[in-house]
Amino acid sequence: MKSFAERKQDWWNWHCANPEVWLYFERFSLEAINKGRTRISHWLIMNRIRWEVNIVTTGEDFKISNDYIAFYARLWNARYPQYKNLFTIKKMIGEIC
Repeated sequence: MKSFAERKQDWWNWHCANPEVWLYFERFSLEAINKGRTRISHWLIMNRIRWEVNIVTTGEDFKISNDYIAFYARLWNARYPQYKNLFTIKKMIGEIC
């Protein structure tokens, strides 16, 4: 099994190669906040991204590892500390908090 640091690096490499995913994640999270939501699932956000890219738009299929979803919630907390409670974040295996 890969270490937490290796998994995080794998995600970061993928994230850097696919910046549009963060733009969707950010957009849909802010949309939920603007609709009055104070708690929402980061899995729900990611599945909405999957829906938008695979059903609503045309182009290449969108694939993201479920292993990466938790890292997007952590990135959200780093960039939007004022909304750090939007997602429930559980400690990942090997993560030091």
